[in-house]
Amino acid sequence: MALFGNAHTINPAGAQQEYARLLGHGEQVHAAYLLIRDTMLFTDRRLIMVDKQGITGKKVEYHSVPYRSITHFSVETAGHFDLDAELKIWISGNATPLQKTFTKGVDIYEVQAILTQFVAR
Repeated sequence: MALFGNAHTINPAGAQQEYARLLGHGEQVHAAYLLIRDTMLFTDRRLIMVDKQGITGKKVEYHSVPYRSITHFSVETAGHFDLDAELKIWISGNATPLQKTFTKGVDIYEVQAILTQFVAR
C-alpha cells in the first residue's frame, strides 16, 4: 500500500483533540503530520494513518500500526533537484512498504527520531 502526498507538521495537541475518539485511554499524540487530505499520527503506542477517501473525503479509513509490527524503516533526504524527503515503513507480513513523502519544510530527521524512539522499545 503506497500512500503519497506532501506533508507538513501539525500541532500534536490539536491532533489529540481532533482524533480523541481514535485514541485509547491515556494514549498521547507525540507528533502529527498533515498530508494533502490525510493525516499521520505518532502516538506513544502506535502509528495511526488517517486516509480520507472519495471526492468529498467523508469516507475515512483508519490504519493502526503497532510499533512492534514495524520491521524496519528508511528515510531519504531531499536533494538539490528532488525537494521532497521520503519515509518508507515495512510492516511485518507485508513485502511492500508504506511510503510517505514530506516537503522540504518537514525535518525528516525528526520523523526518523520519533520512529526510532518507539520502534526500539
